[in-house]
Amino acid sequence: MMNKARILIVDDEPNNQRILSYTLNKAGYDPIAVGDGKSALELIGTTHFQLAILDVSMPVMDGITLLKHIRARMEYERLPVIILTGSGDDDERVRAEEIGIQGFLTKPVGSKTVLDIVASLLAPNA
Repeated sequence: MMNKARILIVDDEPNNQRILSYTLNKAGYDPIAVGDGKSALELIGTTHFQLAILDVSMPVMDGITLLKHIRARMEYERLPVIILTGSGDDDERVRAEEIGIQGFLTKPVGSKTVLDIVASLLAPNA
């Protein structure tokens, strides 16, 4: 499956960045990881992504605030977004769904689960 869809990973934990990047790269995707929302916003200004995976709890800018900024950009109004969280907080999920996410995963999450949701969101008729 060499689709090379570019995927933005935003997580303040370097280990999570490495694991997600490795998993997605091995599956044929082109992941680019950054550690905070501010860096992510700078990156989406210069690089086009087909999907984003955002951690909720981060310093500088949390994932929900980042999601609002992403949705405010016309070219990313329909970007598939998966939210990753370390808590099972229903309020976080509701807020994220109101802004428009396509996936919500609670850490720790297995590689197969991540790849399944990514593949379903990037499918031609998703």
